[in-house]
Amino acid sequence: MEAPNLHLTMGNWVANHWLSVLFLVSWLGLNIFLFLYAFLNYEKSDKYYYTREILGTALAFARASALCLNFNSMMILIPVCRNLLSFLRGTCSFCNCTLRKPLDHNLIFHRLVAYMICIFTAIHVIAHLFNFERYSRSQQAVDGSLASVLSSLSHHEKEKDSWLNPIQSPNTTVMYATFTSIAGLTGVIATTALVLMVTSAMEFIRRNYFELFWYTHHLFIVYIICLGIHGLGGIVRSQTEESMDESHPYNCSISFLEWDKYEWSCRRPHFVGHPPESWKWILGPIALYIFERTLRFYRSQQKVVITKVVMHPSKVLELQMRKRGFSMEVGQYIFVNCPSISFLEWHPFTLTSAPEEEFFSIHIRAAGDWTENIIRIFERQHSPMPKSISTGSAERQVPLPGSTTY
Repeated sequence: MEAPNLHLTMGNWVANHWLSVLFLVSWLGLNIFLFLYAFLNYEKSDKYYYTREILGTALAFARASALCLNFNSMMILIPVCRNLLSFLRGTCSFCNCTLRKPLDHNLIFHRLVAYMICIFTAIHVIAHLFNFERYSRSQQAVDGSLASVLSSLSHHEKEKDSWLNPIQSPNTTVMYATFTSIAGLTGVIATTALVLMVTSAMEFIRRNYFELFWYTHHLFIVYIICLGIHGLGGIVRSQTEESMDESHPYNCSISFLEWDKYEWSCRRPHFVGHPPESWKWILGPIALYIFERTLRFYRSQQKVVITKVVMHPSKVLELQMRKRGFSMEVGQYIFVNCPSISFLEWHPFTLTSAPEEEFFSIHIRAAGDWTENIIRIFERQHSPMPKSISTGSAERQVPLPGSTTY
C-alpha cells in the first residue's frame, strides 16, 4: 500500500481549516501585541519612573499580564453563547463549510482561552509577589536610598495623592498587606476560583462527576466580580501630569534628598492610582451572556410532547416528539435534560428524523450512567418523563410537560 503523501495531507488540512488557523494566529498575535505594548509602556514611560525605582521590571510584567487577562476574560464567555453561534451560522448559511466550520470548534477555543488565562494569571501573581516583597523591603530600608524615601511619603498628609508605597508601616507584613487590600484579597479569591474551575473541568471529572463540574464552573461569577473590582485600590500608581511638569523625574530624582528643602529645590512628587479598567473589557460579554441564559431559560419552558417511545436492540432508545411551531433542519441537534436523573445535566443528541416528518426524534444509546438511567426510566414507563429539551444548531429550548403520552 502506498504511503499517503504528507504534503498532500497537510495541504488538504490547511484548505479545510485555514480560517480556524487564521483566527487562532490572530488571537495569539493580539495577545503578544497587548503584552508587549503594556510591557514597554510601563517599562519606558516617565510617569512610572519612581514606581520602577521600587518595583523594577516586575511592574511591567504585572501590568502586561493584567492587560492580557482582561482581553482573554472578555473572550472566555463568547464561545459558550450557543444562541449567538447559532445566529452566526444562520446568517452565514450562504457561506461555504470552511467559513462556518470554526463555529463548531467553540468549546475548543473556550478551553484555549482558559489555558491562556491560567498562564497570564501565573505571570501576574508571581510578578505581584515580587512587587509586594519589594514594597515591604523599601518600606523597611533605612539606607536613605531613593526607594526608601519614596516609600516614606505619607498616606496621612493633606495631599492624599503623595504616597507611592501601599505598605504604610515597616511592621506591616506582605501577608497582611495582601489580605487587607482590595487588590490582594480579590486577587486571591479570583485565583482560587480559577484553579477550582480549571481542575474540575478535566475530562474525568466532567464525565463522572458532572454536577461537581457544573457547580464549580459557575465560580466564574465570583471570578468576574473579583476581576471587575480588582483595581479599585489603585495600588499601582503613576506620577501625576502636574507633578511631572513641576518636578520631572529625570531632573529631580538625583536630588531627592533635597526635595522641598529650599525654594529652588524640586517638589516632592505626587502620584495617582489607576482607575479600574477590567469592567470595560467584560461588560459587553457579560450582558451578552446574561441575554443568552435568559433566552435559554425562556426556551426551556416551551412545551413539547413525547408521542412515541421505541426500544431498539442493543439498548438504543428512540424518542419521537412534537412541538408546536417547531421546524427542524438537517444536522440539527437538541439538548435533553431529565430532572429525575439530574437537574443540571444537559446532553446533546442529533435529530434522526427527516424535516418532512410530523415529529422530530432522537436515538439514545446506552453509553454511560446518564444514558443508562434515562433508558431505565422509560423502561419502567410509570416513572417521570424528561422535563425539558433544548434544541441546537439553531439553539432552541423546548420543555416536556410533566405528563405525556407515548
